[in-house]
Amino acid sequence: MSGLIALLDDVATISKVAAASIDDVAGQAAKAGAKAAGAVIDDAAVTPKYVHGFNADRELPIVWKIARGSIFNKLVILLPVALLLSAFAPWLISPLLMLGGAYLCYEGAHKVAHLFHHTDAHDSEKHTHPETDGASLEEERVAGAIKTDFILSAEIMTIALSTIPVQDGLLMKAVILALVAVAITVAVYGAVAVIVKADDVGVHLATQRQGAIAALGRGIVHVMPRLLTVLTVVGTAAMIWVGGQIIVHGLHELGWHAPYETIHHLAEAAVEAVPFAPGLVAWVATAFFDGLVGLALGLILLPIVTRVLNPLLQATVLPLIARLKGAKAT
Repeated sequence: MSGLIALLDDVATISKVAAASIDDVAGQAAKAGAKAAGAVIDDAAVTPKYVHGFNADRELPIVWKIARGSIFNKLVILLPVALLLSAFAPWLISPLLMLGGAYLCYEGAHKVAHLFHHTDAHDSEKHTHPETDGASLEEERVAGAIKTDFILSAEIMTIALSTIPVQDGLLMKAVILALVAVAITVAVYGAVAVIVKADDVGVHLATQRQGAIAALGRGIVHVMPRLLTVLTVVGTAAMIWVGGQIIVHGLHELGWHAPYETIHHLAEAAVEAVPFAPGLVAWVATAFFDGLVGLALGLILLPIVTRVLNPLLQATVLPLIARLKGAKAT
């Protein structure tokens, strides 16, 4: 009898440890997902444009194709790379994170600059392919979306990896990263599916129902364009804020403390000026000044990328890739 009691006690202890481990994994995954908010929001904001111009019955299949490519990017390519970095080159995580942060700053600044140079002709040129049939255009759009997703997913996975304690084993890191990858992919592309079909649902309700339901449908149709605009603005702001935050913290870790300490002091001054809800005030002030750093860096990077790096790639790397493709074809 005493042996059975001891066994049950061991089982209870193991169950408590397992439950604690699950809670720890879930907590760390949630923390990692929150840290990657900027890239996640931008992912959700960017994707709907890839289904623009297709028939309604092709929208969800296209979103599904992109989602499958996204989960492949995260689990099959990026997760093993992240684990290898963690095991053999942890010192590379911070520089890679800063590189990704700089990319977020550049993309955010590019979108801000685009607001002042936006033309319908440019969008028309970008989104119409009169010489391309529907199936080919769909594959082209999906491939482009998956490439964009790969960059954002790399940033998400790197941010997630940076939040996991160094002492955690590879298995724990793998589980946390896999959970983050699946949860974020489901959340992003579930939200995208809802967004791209909301107007169709609204039209259906407005034309097929009566009274309050029809009014709800008309309201959905009326609100969706504004919602997409708000989502784009929020995604851009989040990119710039998160990118700036990554750069400021990265410089702090590398030994240049001035930006971090200046923003910290400014946040303290904001709390003193607005004493109620000090935590919220400190967060808003810090995010604002991190965003200013991100926007400034992004605006600096814009001419460097557009006038130096892009022409260099077009003159060297792209012709090389074209020659390699031609050699394979022959």
